[in-house]
Amino acid sequence: MKKAINIRMDEDLLHELDNYAKELERPRTYLIEKAVSAYFDTLDEMISDKRIDDLKSGRSVAVPLEEVFKKAGIDV
Repeated sequence: MKKAINIRMDEDLLHELDNYAKELERPRTYLIEKAVSAYFDTLDEMISDKRIDDLKSGRSVAVPLEEVFKKAGIDV
């Protein structure tokens, strides 16, 4: 199910988006959805880097897999 949202965008960026949409004969929404979806890979990397930094600095602690299994009641 699709849901409507409202965003504010710099006029120059919107103009660029419109140019791409016209050239590709696609609606703005299609291009925005594709761009956001493609950016998720970058966001995943950013989150991974942050989590590694948190582990290194001691702001976060790793839990051994055995402990996770034990708390979940899984015998390995």
